[in-house]
Amino acid sequence: MANHKASLLGWGVTTLIFASKAFLSILNSCRELSLREVPFMTATLPPANQLNEERFLFETADWEFYESVLEKLGDRHVFATYDGRSLELTSPSWEHERCAELSGILIRLLASELGMPYRNGGSTRFKRKDLDAGLEPDRCFYFQSAGAIRGKRKIDLTIDPPPDLVIEIEMSQRLLDRVSIYEKLAVPELWRYDGKSLRVFVLDGRSKYRQADRSPTFPTLPLTQVDQFLKMSWDLSDDLAWENAVREWVRQNLKKS
Repeated sequence: MANHKASLLGWGVTTLIFASKAFLSILNSCRELSLREVPFMTATLPPANQLNEERFLFETADWEFYESVLEKLGDRHVFATYDGRSLELTSPSWEHERCAELSGILIRLLASELGMPYRNGGSTRFKRKDLDAGLEPDRCFYFQSAGAIRGKRKIDLTIDPPPDLVIEIEMSQRLLDRVSIYEKLAVPELWRYDGKSLRVFVLDGRSKYRQADRSPTFPTLPLTQVDQFLKMSWDLSDDLAWENAVREWVRQNLKKS
Protein backbone atom coordinates (compact mmCIF):
# COMPACT_ATOMS: atom_id res chain seq x y z
CA MET A 1 0.00 0.00 0.00
CA ALA A 2 2.90 2.39 0.65
CA ASN A 3 3.97 2.15 -2.99
CA HIS A 4 0.39 2.67 -4.11
CA LYS A 5 0.17 5.82 -2.04
CA ALA A 6 3.49 7.09 -3.35
CA SER A 7 2.22 6.71 -6.91
CA LEU A 8 -0.39 9.36 -6.12
CA LEU A 9 1.77 11.78 -4.14
CA GLY A 10 1.80 14.14 -7.11
CA TRP A 11 -1.96 14.43 -6.70
CA GLY A 12 -1.70 15.77 -3.16
CA VAL A 13 -3.36 12.73 -1.60
CA THR A 14 -4.35 13.23 2.02
CA THR A 15 -6.15 9.96 2.78
CA LEU A 16 -5.87 6.57 1.10
CA ILE A 17 -7.42 3.73 3.07
CA PHE A 18 -7.98 1.05 0.44
CA ALA A 19 -7.35 0.93 -3.29
CA SER A 20 -6.34 -1.91 -5.58
CA LYS A 21 -3.73 -1.64 -8.32
CA ALA A 22 -6.48 -1.75 -10.96
CA PHE A 23 -8.38 1.13 -9.38
CA LEU A 24 -5.21 3.16 -8.92
CA SER A 25 -4.40 2.70 -12.60
CA ILE A 26 -7.77 4.28 -13.41
CA LEU A 27 -7.02 7.22 -11.13
CA ASN A 28 -3.57 7.70 -12.62
CA SER A 29 -5.06 7.65 -16.11
CA CYS A 30 -6.94 10.80 -15.10
CA ARG A 31 -3.81 12.50 -13.80
CA GLU A 32 -3.00 14.22 -17.09
CA LEU A 33 -6.38 15.96 -16.90
CA SER A 34 -5.14 18.05 -14.00
CA LEU A 35 -3.74 20.86 -16.15
CA ARG A 36 -4.85 23.28 -13.48
CA GLU A 37 -4.78 22.74 -9.73
CA VAL A 38 -7.87 20.74 -8.73
CA PRO A 39 -8.09 20.37 -4.94
CA PHE A 40 -9.28 16.94 -3.94
CA MET A 41 -8.91 14.16 -1.44
CA THR A 42 -9.25 10.40 -1.63
CA ALA A 43 -11.13 8.29 0.86
CA THR A 44 -12.55 4.84 1.16
CA LEU A 45 -14.94 4.17 4.04
CA PRO A 46 -15.08 0.42 4.73
CA PRO A 47 -18.29 -0.34 6.66
CA ALA A 48 -18.70 -2.97 9.33
CA ASN A 49 -19.37 -5.70 6.75
CA GLN A 50 -16.01 -4.98 5.04
CA LEU A 51 -17.32 -4.55 1.51
CA ASN A 52 -13.99 -2.98 0.48
CA GLU A 53 -15.62 -0.76 -2.12
CA GLU A 54 -12.99 1.51 -3.63
CA ARG A 55 -13.75 5.23 -3.52
CA PHE A 56 -12.08 8.38 -4.74
CA LEU A 57 -13.40 11.89 -4.25
CA PHE A 58 -12.48 15.04 -6.17
CA GLU A 59 -13.64 17.65 -3.68
CA THR A 60 -13.73 20.39 -6.31
CA ALA A 61 -14.78 19.59 -9.86
CA ASP A 62 -16.64 21.43 -12.60
CA TRP A 63 -18.66 20.07 -15.53
CA GLU A 64 -15.72 20.15 -17.95
CA PHE A 65 -13.56 18.13 -15.56
CA TYR A 66 -16.43 15.66 -15.03
CA GLU A 67 -16.78 15.16 -18.78
CA SER A 68 -13.02 14.72 -19.16
CA VAL A 69 -12.93 12.04 -16.47
CA LEU A 70 -15.86 10.23 -18.12
CA GLU A 71 -13.95 10.20 -21.39
CA LYS A 72 -10.94 8.68 -19.63
CA LEU A 73 -13.07 6.07 -17.87
CA GLY A 74 -14.61 4.88 -21.12
CA ASP A 75 -16.58 1.66 -20.56
CA ARG A 76 -14.85 0.73 -17.30
CA HIS A 77 -17.29 -0.41 -14.62
CA VAL A 78 -16.76 2.60 -12.37
CA PHE A 79 -19.59 4.74 -11.03
CA ALA A 80 -19.02 8.49 -11.44
CA THR A 81 -21.28 10.65 -9.27
CA TYR A 82 -21.23 14.41 -9.92
CA ASP A 83 -23.29 16.84 -7.83
CA GLY A 84 -22.17 20.15 -9.30
CA ARG A 85 -19.36 20.62 -6.78
CA SER A 86 -17.58 17.29 -6.33
CA LEU A 87 -16.96 14.09 -8.26
CA GLU A 88 -16.92 10.64 -6.66
CA LEU A 89 -15.56 7.54 -8.38
CA THR A 90 -16.63 4.16 -6.99
CA SER A 91 -15.70 0.60 -7.91
CA PRO A 92 -18.53 -1.61 -6.55
CA SER A 93 -17.86 -4.72 -4.47
CA TRP A 94 -19.02 -8.25 -5.25
CA GLU A 95 -21.82 -8.04 -2.68
CA HIS A 96 -22.99 -4.63 -3.92
CA GLU A 97 -23.02 -5.71 -7.56
CA ARG A 98 -24.74 -8.99 -6.77
CA CYS A 99 -27.55 -7.25 -4.89
CA ALA A 100 -27.94 -4.80 -7.77
CA GLU A 101 -28.11 -7.60 -10.34
CA LEU A 102 -30.60 -9.66 -8.32
CA SER A 103 -32.77 -6.60 -7.75
CA GLY A 104 -32.79 -6.00 -11.49
CA ILE A 105 -33.66 -9.63 -12.22
CA LEU A 106 -36.49 -9.38 -9.69
CA ILE A 107 -37.93 -6.35 -11.49
CA ARG A 108 -37.73 -8.14 -14.84
CA LEU A 109 -39.39 -11.28 -13.43
CA LEU A 110 -42.21 -9.22 -11.92
CA ALA A 111 -42.78 -7.32 -15.14
CA SER A 112 -42.69 -10.49 -17.22
CA GLU A 113 -45.05 -12.48 -15.01
CA LEU A 114 -47.46 -9.55 -14.63
CA GLY A 115 -47.47 -8.74 -18.33
CA MET A 116 -46.03 -5.24 -17.90
CA PRO A 117 -44.16 -3.78 -20.92
CA TYR A 118 -40.83 -2.24 -19.91
CA ARG A 119 -37.38 -1.17 -21.04
CA ASN A 120 -34.34 -2.20 -19.03
CA GLY A 121 -31.76 0.61 -18.76
CA GLY A 122 -29.19 -1.23 -16.65
CA SER A 123 -26.63 1.19 -15.18
CA THR A 124 -26.92 3.81 -17.91
CA ARG A 125 -25.16 7.10 -17.19
CA PHE A 126 -27.69 9.94 -16.83
CA LYS A 127 -26.48 13.53 -16.80
CA ARG A 128 -27.69 17.04 -17.49
CA LYS A 129 -25.33 19.96 -17.95
CA ASP A 130 -28.10 22.49 -17.23
CA LEU A 131 -28.68 20.81 -13.84
CA ASP A 132 -24.95 20.33 -13.23
CA ALA A 133 -25.49 16.72 -12.16
CA GLY A 134 -24.87 13.18 -13.31
CA LEU A 135 -24.63 9.59 -12.09
CA GLU A 136 -25.22 5.93 -12.93
CA PRO A 137 -27.97 4.10 -11.01
CA ASP A 138 -27.32 0.54 -9.93
CA ARG A 139 -30.23 -0.49 -12.15
CA CYS A 140 -33.04 1.43 -13.87
CA PHE A 141 -36.23 0.73 -15.79
CA TYR A 142 -38.76 2.47 -18.00
CA PHE A 143 -42.39 1.43 -17.60
CA GLN A 144 -44.88 4.27 -18.16
CA SER A 145 -42.31 6.08 -20.32
CA ALA A 146 -41.13 3.01 -22.23
CA GLY A 147 -42.91 4.15 -25.39
CA ALA A 148 -41.19 7.54 -25.28
CA ILE A 149 -37.75 5.96 -25.73
CA ARG A 150 -38.73 3.38 -28.31
CA GLY A 151 -35.98 3.01 -30.90
CA LYS A 152 -33.61 5.29 -28.97
CA ARG A 153 -29.92 4.30 -29.06
CA LYS A 154 -28.97 7.20 -26.78
CA ILE A 155 -30.90 8.94 -24.01
CA ASP A 156 -30.77 12.73 -23.76
CA LEU A 157 -32.51 13.87 -20.59
CA THR A 158 -33.04 17.36 -21.99
CA ILE A 159 -35.58 15.86 -24.40
CA ASP A 160 -36.15 12.29 -23.16
CA PRO A 161 -37.81 11.27 -19.88
CA PRO A 162 -35.75 9.87 -17.00
CA PRO A 163 -36.29 6.23 -16.03
CA ASP A 164 -39.51 5.55 -14.13
CA LEU A 165 -37.79 3.43 -11.49
CA VAL A 166 -34.19 3.29 -10.29
CA ILE A 167 -32.52 0.96 -7.81
CA GLU A 168 -29.91 2.29 -5.40
CA ILE A 169 -27.85 -0.21 -3.39
CA GLU A 170 -26.72 1.43 -0.15
CA MET A 171 -24.75 -1.26 1.65
CA SER A 172 -21.94 1.16 2.44
CA GLN A 173 -21.69 4.90 2.98
CA ARG A 174 -21.58 7.07 -0.12
CA LEU A 175 -19.40 10.15 -0.13
CA LEU A 176 -21.92 12.24 -2.11
CA ASP A 177 -25.69 12.60 -1.81
CA ARG A 178 -27.01 10.62 -4.77
CA VAL A 179 -30.66 10.90 -3.72
CA SER A 180 -30.64 14.66 -4.31
CA ILE A 181 -29.30 14.03 -7.83
CA TYR A 182 -32.20 11.68 -8.57
CA GLU A 183 -34.50 14.47 -7.38
CA LYS A 184 -32.81 16.91 -9.77
CA LEU A 185 -33.23 14.44 -12.62
CA ALA A 186 -36.92 13.97 -11.68
CA VAL A 187 -36.85 10.18 -11.36
CA PRO A 188 -40.40 9.28 -10.20
CA GLU A 189 -39.63 6.17 -8.12
CA LEU A 190 -36.51 5.25 -6.15
CA TRP A 191 -35.82 1.88 -4.51
CA ARG A 192 -33.16 2.00 -1.79
CA TYR A 193 -31.78 -1.29 -0.45
CA ASP A 194 -29.30 -1.35 2.43
CA GLY A 195 -28.60 -5.09 2.48
CA LYS A 196 -31.39 -5.81 4.95
CA SER A 197 -34.55 -3.98 3.89
CA LEU A 198 -36.00 -2.14 0.93
CA ARG A 199 -37.44 1.35 1.13
CA VAL A 200 -39.41 2.92 -1.70
CA PHE A 201 -39.53 6.67 -2.33
CA VAL A 202 -41.73 8.59 -4.74
CA LEU A 203 -41.30 12.12 -6.03
CA ASP A 204 -43.88 14.56 -4.67
CA GLY A 205 -45.22 17.81 -6.12
CA ARG A 206 -42.27 19.72 -4.71
CA SER A 207 -39.77 17.46 -6.50
CA LYS A 208 -38.74 15.88 -3.20
CA TYR A 209 -38.85 12.22 -2.27
CA ARG A 210 -41.25 10.90 0.32
CA GLN A 211 -41.21 7.34 1.59
CA ALA A 212 -44.09 5.13 0.45
CA ASP A 213 -45.56 1.91 1.82
CA ARG A 214 -45.89 0.42 -1.65
CA SER A 215 -44.25 0.70 -5.03
CA PRO A 216 -46.38 2.70 -7.49
CA THR A 217 -45.06 0.44 -10.24
CA PHE A 218 -45.90 -2.78 -8.36
CA PRO A 219 -48.65 -1.75 -5.90
CA THR A 220 -49.61 -5.33 -4.96
CA LEU A 221 -46.06 -6.35 -4.05
CA PRO A 222 -45.30 -6.31 -0.29
CA LEU A 223 -41.93 -4.66 0.27
CA THR A 224 -41.12 -7.21 2.98
CA GLN A 225 -41.38 -9.90 0.32
CA VAL A 226 -38.61 -8.20 -1.65
CA ASP A 227 -36.46 -8.36 1.49
CA GLN A 228 -37.16 -12.09 1.74
CA PHE A 229 -36.37 -12.67 -1.92
CA LEU A 230 -32.99 -10.95 -1.69
CA LYS A 231 -32.08 -12.67 1.57
CA MET A 232 -33.09 -16.03 0.10
CA SER A 233 -30.75 -15.54 -2.85
CA TRP A 234 -27.73 -16.16 -0.60
CA ASP A 235 -29.08 -19.45 0.72
CA LEU A 236 -30.19 -21.27 -2.42
CA SER A 237 -27.84 -23.41 -4.49
CA ASP A 238 -27.69 -21.08 -7.50
CA ASP A 239 -29.42 -18.17 -9.20
CA LEU A 240 -31.60 -20.38 -11.42
CA ALA A 241 -33.14 -21.96 -8.32
CA TRP A 242 -33.71 -18.45 -6.94
CA GLU A 243 -35.35 -17.20 -10.14
CA ASN A 244 -37.65 -20.23 -10.23
CA ALA A 245 -38.66 -19.66 -6.60
CA VAL A 246 -39.40 -15.98 -7.22
CA ARG A 247 -41.37 -16.75 -10.39
CA GLU A 248 -43.47 -19.39 -8.62
CA TRP A 249 -44.27 -17.01 -5.75
CA VAL A 250 -45.35 -14.27 -8.15
CA ARG A 251 -47.61 -16.66 -10.06
CA GLN A 252 -49.27 -17.82 -6.87
CA ASN A 253 -49.62 -14.50 -5.09
CA LEU A 254 -49.85 -11.67 -7.63
CA LYS A 255 -52.36 -11.18 -10.41
CA LYS A 256 -51.71 -9.79 -13.85
CA SER A 257 -52.98 -6.24 -14.37
